Amino acid sequence: MSPDAPQLDLAGDPALLTEQLIACYSVSGEEAVLADAVEHALGALGPLTIHRDGDAVIARTETGADQRVVLAGHLDTVPLPSAEGSRGTVPPTWEVHDGEDFLYGRGAVDMKAGVALQLKLAADLAQAVSAGQRLERDVTWVFYDHEEVEASKSGLGRVVRTSPELLEADFAVLLEPTDGLVEGGCNGTCRLRVTIPGVAAHSGRAWMGQNAIHRAASVLAALEAYEPQTVDVDGLAYREGLNAVSITGGIAGNVIPDECVLEINYRFAPDKTEEQAHEHVREVLRSAGVSDEQTEITDSSPGARPGLDHPAAQDFLRAVGGDPMPKYGWTDVARFSALGVPAVNFSAGSPLLAHTDDEHVSAGQIRDCYIALHRWLVRVGP
Repeated sequence: MSPDAPQLDLAGDPALLTEQLIACYSVSGEEAVLADAVEHALGALGPLTIHRDGDAVIARTETGADQRVVLAGHLDTVPLPSAEGSRGTVPPTWEVHDGEDFLYGRGAVDMKAGVALQLKLAADLAQAVSAGQRLERDVTWVFYDHEEVEASKSGLGRVVRTSPELLEADFAVLLEPTDGLVEGGCNGTCRLRVTIPGVAAHSGRAWMGQNAIHRAASVLAALEAYEPQTVDVDGLAYREGLNAVSITGGIAGNVIPDECVLEINYRFAPDKTEEQAHEHVREVLRSAGVSDEQTEITDSSPGARPGLDHPAAQDFLRAVGGDPMPKYGWTDVARFSALGVPAVNFSAGSPLLAHTDDEHVSAGQIRDCYIALHRWLVRVGP
């Protein structure tokens, strides 16, 4: 264990545990100290099988229960805010608004509140097992690195490749921020690069060239006119989106540009495969006069169906309450879905505050989510 790793208190208030976790700096690529602290804290609980893969820590109860569920969360955060006076930084701070306590700091919602819930519940289950109680379901706790960077570095993706058997389960919960609501599945996402050619010329003799930026107008018009769908998948309405997210072109103020490059992002409902999503974007681009040879897929991740009809998911919904919502963004529930494990997102904190300069979470909501998860997870059999 690193000498810098904090001693985490899993027995107390999950909001105070969240504070401890935020205070442990863990920007992507620098998760080792926090991973050490998590591994040490879990190791002290007793009845858990622990596996370490780089800076990912997987801990499993092994009681022989009829059902197994996964609770997963990432240890890393995006870099600290640089703006002067930002409150979403490290170390964390507390503020009171309208009589309610709020914890400010990088990772408060994304997603150290979720990791605190995992750790607190792991301690609760270990205590139940040590007391001789029979669990209704075994649990796999997954804490992983490199979620906030490119997918190729994902610690969860690495575990999927190297030890997929550790992730086998009937159901999974990803503790991404959802404001205390269940968000089922997630949209898929893909990015495409469109290259529009032109002919360079001196801008004083523009008629001698073909302006690639001007020729991009038809593509932009097609995207502006595009009407995104709302697709019902297993009773949840997923809103799609197709947008240009960047445009580059031109080399000098007196040169007609001979190339313009658009980057396009498509967020697609989980009723589609990646291939279907790619073809849909190509169809839209073809209508604007863009050939398939002009497009390149630069990034792609599948969506995930919510699987809310699965008995384990139904049990979860009954325990935590509320009406499920769709997840419009992409999360790692898609990795579990690809393994055949239905998954949802659920935790404290508003996703709208993730990565912001004043990232913060309500202590009361952390405690409420803990109570809901405890009601589902720490129920014991006769």
